[in-house]
Amino acid sequence: MNNPNLIVECDAGIATVTMNRPEKRNALSTAMMSEMIGALRELGVRGEVRAVIIAGAGPAFSAGHDLEELRGRDLAFYRREFELCVELMRTIQAIPQPVIAQVHAIATAAGCQLAATCDLVVAAESARFATPGVRIGLFCSTPMVALARAIGRKRAMEMLLSGDPIDAHTAAQWGLVNRVVPDKDLAAETRKLAIRLAEASPLTIGIGKQAFYAQIDLDQTRAYDYTKEVMSLNAMASDAQEGICAFLEKRKPVWSGG
Repeated sequence: MNNPNLIVECDAGIATVTMNRPEKRNALSTAMMSEMIGALRELGVRGEVRAVIIAGAGPAFSAGHDLEELRGRDLAFYRREFELCVELMRTIQAIPQPVIAQVHAIATAAGCQLAATCDLVVAAESARFATPGVRIGLFCSTPMVALARAIGRKRAMEMLLSGDPIDAHTAAQWGLVNRVVPDKDLAAETRKLAIRLAEASPLTIGIGKQAFYAQIDLDQTRAYDYTKEVMSLNAMASDAQEGICAFLEKRKPVWSGG
């Protein structure tokens, strides 16, 4: 992959997509968002890739949109820019592999949105999360979509209206972060989680991830109607039958991806 603003590495089934604009605190420029969408889509169709980690190079995970690009533009530009951001978030949740945000230092505005959108988040103890757009006159309207769904209305509103950061442990208590680890262990612990996820059938992971996002905003009756059909079809898959047999026979399953 030729991505000037990204470093994409694949090793033992784990892909790491590292935002590489450290001098800009990995601000989400138009170019970088486009590159991330392309990279994620390419990884999404690679069967050997079992999990994806999104990380940031340098002093921050991501400081959000590149404000230099947002100065003095017309309405058409802003619509394209924020649609591109939405497309990136949708792509993260659309690819079949689990996507883990590896967050250090700051994840602010669209950077916080990026973390909240990922399937899982591992944060360093020093990490901070914020949606400070209100402080510069640009409310974090698209970030609040992911944030509110992760932590609920009242907590999201507190972050959005105050612009104040929360620390990693608060983020974990509120449901924005899965695990908080020492800074020195961040990469190793994130990779350990990715390897654990990669042990499962990739077909099953993909089915489950798709179903999770499809049912999450449905009412309970519709959610059950949808998921019982998904689970019925899943049960017919070769990997499901292999997993059931392996459990009953007390052996390790061998996944075929079917």
